[in-house]
Amino acid sequence: MMKEVQILDKKFILTLSAETIDKEVSRVAEEINRDFKDKNPIFLAVLNGAFMFAADLMKKVNIPSEISFVKLASYQGLNSTGVIKDVMGLSENIKDRVVVIVEDIVDTGVTMQHMLEVLGMHNPKEIHIATLLTKPDKLKVSLNIDYNAIAIPNDFIVGYGLDYDGYGRNLPEIYTLKQK
Repeated sequence: MMKEVQILDKKFILTLSAETIDKEVSRVAEEINRDFKDKNPIFLAVLNGAFMFAADLMKKVNIPSEISFVKLASYQGLNSTGVIKDVMGLSENIKDRVVVIVEDIVDTGVTMQHMLEVLGMHNPKEIHIATLLTKPDKLKVSLNIDYNAIAIPNDFIVGYGLDYDGYGRNLPEIYTLKQK
């Protein structure tokens, strides 16, 4: 485990160890196993960021369930506006199904709110949110986050699926941008 990493032009310091992440993912999986016993949920993992969380979570989910992967298409310039144009890859019929969205991070909540609206048009029975990380101080909308592994400060982070310009997703820990 490295205490500090360099990614492109930025330095990041270790914030969350792989052990801490694993412990919290296990806790969330236990809660999901308890709450969705006999409900046959479908997990919708949001790419690209949630792939590591989804993989580790699903290894610990021991109830009958399915998983699929979706990608959010938003209007983009240099930065995403947070306005979702489409949920790409939703090929499963979620009508009357229990849906669990698996997300890497919820910061403002705007993207998640739009995703809930888009998925709601498909008439699922229930929609729940499981996220690895939240930034409570940055939340701009009211969201019911059913399964929140870890709350973090409003810092820029990388690792465990989260990236800086496409790099750093492969790190097993989470690192915070080092302030100069």
